[in-house]
Amino acid sequence: MKKDHIILGIETSCDETAVAIIKNGKEIMSNVVSSQIESHKRFGGVVPEIASRHHVEQITVVLEEAFRQAELSWDEINAIAVTEGPGLVGALLIGINAAKALSFAKSKPLIGVHHIAGHIYANRLKTEFEFPLLALIVSGGHTELVLMKDHGTYTLIGETLDDAAGEAYDKIARSLGLPYPGGPQIDRLAHTGEVTIDFPRAWLGDESFDFSFSGLKSAVINYIHNKKQKEEKISKEDIAASFQASVVDVLTEKTFKAAQKYDVKQVIVAGGVAANKGLRKSLVDKFSTTTIPVLIPPIELCTDNAAMIAAAASIQYERQQFAPWDLNGKPSLQLT
Repeated sequence: MKKDHIILGIETSCDETAVAIIKNGKEIMSNVVSSQIESHKRFGGVVPEIASRHHVEQITVVLEEAFRQAELSWDEINAIAVTEGPGLVGALLIGINAAKALSFAKSKPLIGVHHIAGHIYANRLKTEFEFPLLALIVSGGHTELVLMKDHGTYTLIGETLDDAAGEAYDKIARSLGLPYPGGPQIDRLAHTGEVTIDFPRAWLGDESFDFSFSGLKSAVINYIHNKKQKEEKISKEDIAASFQASVVDVLTEKTFKAAQKYDVKQVIVAGGVAANKGLRKSLVDKFSTTTIPVLIPPIELCTDNAAMIAAAASIQYERQQFAPWDLNGKPSLQLT
């Protein structure tokens, strides 16, 4: 039997300062997140310098709270994991330098974790993985389909050629005058509107698992702009519903075809947009006719958190894959 291990995770890749303590990669002992949404809301998006300053102010407070909730001491921690990328470089460096300082002071191994790997492993906090599996990653900066044949192995089979789905959500929300963050606002409105507008769907050919949302984003923005120029009334609810239907249709169909082609045993949804109710329902409904289960984390594990980072680090800990002292922030770090 494998010996139990407890990992402290730190996540500061964007605008959440998070620390968690996870046992054996599956059991959450504490998971503390300090959000900066209110600070960035007035700017309509994340301001990197402000995000970094908030991380500096909150990292120690969040760390202490994580230990308080877990009721553990440093002697019981086996390793320290931290997001090394991708993300905002200034924000990443706050977490990395905190992790390196703690690793040195407490004589604990250091583990660098890919942010998207963390989102994938958020699912393992609820359900054990069965391979091969297919992961649909949907967030503000990523839209990808990743095939996994074993723990820690990633094969990219599809990616966005331009805008990520989450980015498109934020841009449309801003065009509609909705507050930041825009994704949840669009999702909320979509459930009160009707799909009355035939916005484009970029299929990119029958054999392609890649995505493209720039054309859709432009079509929606042009529709809104033209209506305003003609001083015609627009229904924000119907625009949101029609836009979301286009995004969800493409994500669902491509994921379904990829799952069939690669004969996977599980489909995993990861990233902030995994919290979208329309996408969750569409995927579950589509796969209900198959024997392939769809794993979607609870809402609190969809958005950025440190539990997912520690969960992903568990595999690296078991393989003794530790980071050197020159670990640095890598804003464009690739998963594969």
